Amino acid sequence: MGVTVVLQARTNSSRLPGKVLLPINGLPLVVLAARRAANSGRRVLVVTSNQESDDTLCDELARCEVEYFRGSLENTLERFVKALSGMDDDQIVVRLTGDNVFPDGAFVDEMVEAFLVEDKGYLCCMGDESGLPYGLTAEVTRLGHLRYAHQQTNSQYDREHVTPLVINRFGRSYFTAYRNFNMGHFRCTVDTFDDYLNMSSVFRGVAEPENVGFLALVERLKGRSSQPTTGRSARKFILGTAQLGLDYGISNTSGIPSQGEAEEIIKTAIIHGVEWIDSARAYGKSEDVVGKALTKGWGSRVCVVTKLSPLDELSKDSSKQLVKASVQKSIFHSCYALKQESLEVLMLHRAAHLTAWGGAVIDCLLGFRNQGLIKRVGVSVQSPEELKVVLDSELVSFVQLPFNLLDHRWLELIPKIKHARDKRNLIVHVRSTYLQGLLLSKSHELWNKANCTEPKKVVDWLDKEANSLGLDIQSLCLAYVAAKSWIDGVVVGIETHSQLMDSLSKFNVAALTVDQMAHIEQHRPILSENTLNPSLWRL
Repeated sequence: MGVTVVLQARTNSSRLPGKVLLPINGLPLVVLAARRAANSGRRVLVVTSNQESDDTLCDELARCEVEYFRGSLENTLERFVKALSGMDDDQIVVRLTGDNVFPDGAFVDEMVEAFLVEDKGYLCCMGDESGLPYGLTAEVTRLGHLRYAHQQTNSQYDREHVTPLVINRFGRSYFTAYRNFNMGHFRCTVDTFDDYLNMSSVFRGVAEPENVGFLALVERLKGRSSQPTTGRSARKFILGTAQLGLDYGISNTSGIPSQGEAEEIIKTAIIHGVEWIDSARAYGKSEDVVGKALTKGWGSRVCVVTKLSPLDELSKDSSKQLVKASVQKSIFHSCYALKQESLEVLMLHRAAHLTAWGGAVIDCLLGFRNQGLIKRVGVSVQSPEELKVVLDSELVSFVQLPFNLLDHRWLELIPKIKHARDKRNLIVHVRSTYLQGLLLSKSHELWNKANCTEPKKVVDWLDKEANSLGLDIQSLCLAYVAAKSWIDGVVVGIETHSQLMDSLSKFNVAALTVDQMAHIEQHRPILSENTLNPSLWRL
């Protein structure tokens, strides 16, 4: 039984073509990755394609005396299996990629040792579960398992991603030796040109880039502008961009930021682990701002949720043909503005559009979903009555609702939400965590405009609860919603970069306990629908 490190590489990367040939300290990326992985004496084999596009890559590997194998471009799993033909099934295979230069021999040795000690069929290092930056990534299995997957699969996805069938067979086990580092939201891969500049900066001044230890490189990541400054990933934090496209919210005083300011907000959010951005056709220029910010590869690191136009140009008697034309127009405008060929999630701006015009809107969306233009169809709801209808519809796989620590209206529906999440993989995002900023305001005048008859009582209660937990009101609001297991993401509207950093730091506050949430729900002041629903405010 031996160990072979298989490093997969190609030059036709869609986001940054030819990236594996870009130089780091004078060495092509793929060569540096291979030499680092081999620096403890392990055999490293680069597997690439037999296409003409990879001829230059192979010339460079040969010049640098790096062993390589050429096989199918599309069937990466077959490439692995053929590259290792003649070896025993017990051969341990460590899978690395040519755009990750942090893994070295010591890292590989530690993973192989853990694989053997724990007697696993599959072991990986990735994400928060392993605690190391994204890019210190590896998979370990045995050649026999890869051969079995190659023989069994008919899926192009399995062939491209190599290990899905192995994971299905043995489960996903994680390398956890460095979990306490809590650096899963840091980044040391090269997927975009900005990533390449960051990695070039990390290696700048390193005398022996092939031999510097992976832990020393991890230390060099800290404090860089390209890396997060918070202690944990903000994956449950959803960046709300209504304020980036129009004056929005009862307490908004900053106005609409410039494109440059907005891009700084969006990129900083992504750096800190934000995986979803919330927008809408009705949010002024929000989609255009987001689309421009996500160029140069940034769009690959985040998903955008947007909403269909409110369709205010239609009347209740509009024909289905006219409805379809309006829906198509809105979708194509969103794709154009966001600079995307398809939409990850498209929500109905109004739940009533589920059934309006004889179901013409939802029929149109489902047609586009079948064509691949939309991946998930969702609905933005305003009330529990609307949510009941949405939860009963198998067509909807995404829902967004207003929810905060004073909003008692949803309690009886939570069991139904949990059932829908389990049954059909429903994703649930909540917005209005601060009730459009009202919960953070001590202005009795603003509370009166929001139809609150006893503003002092509410403001005093919020102060008291926050103080009792050693928090400010904003942190209390975030900690409450973050603690809800049925919530997949929390939309937080942002106007300025400083506001974003403040929100991210407060999002890192520990979620409330079950007892603390129960206390809040038992003692909170009861607000009327006229206050909980901003559309009814007297602004």
